[in-house]
Amino acid sequence: MLAFAPFLILIATLGVLAVLSIIDLRTLLLPNKLVAAFAGLGIAFHLSLYGLELNWLSMGLGALMGGGLLLLIRTVGNYFYQDDSLGLGDVKLMAAAGLWLGDDMILVALVFGAFAGVVHGLALMAHAKITAQKTQIFKDFSLPAGPGFIIGIVIAGFIKFKDVI
Repeated sequence: MLAFAPFLILIATLGVLAVLSIIDLRTLLLPNKLVAAFAGLGIAFHLSLYGLELNWLSMGLGALMGGGLLLLIRTVGNYFYQDDSLGLGDVKLMAAAGLWLGDDMILVALVFGAFAGVVHGLALMAHAKITAQKTQIFKDFSLPAGPGFIIGIVIAGFIKFKDVI
């Protein structure tokens, strides 16, 4: 049974993630203050559980893996496309997610998040083709990655903490 403080932290976190998704969909930006709040809530969550779910090492490795892998993808993508292929807000978001999920589940969040992003992108491209009667050129297509990653974070979080909730 989940204690009251961790439950409130989870509810607040879902609210922060929802707001981040909406902002990213509208502006293609993930505000640093909200990403930092997400990270802080992750630390508070694990402290409220007395470190029973994740230790500091797993949290740190998760942050390095989540942020580091996306930074690598961003660097390669920027070189290939000669333009920003992935925002730094997405890198910071996945580093913060690593604090929540640890090294064992951050890759699950990335995989589910990437899949959700692909589905979202294909749906938007199909909608553009149907409504505008033209095909969207993939390399010119811009899509906020945050909402897809947030879906992945929530799925991985549910898997990770299903016994705690």
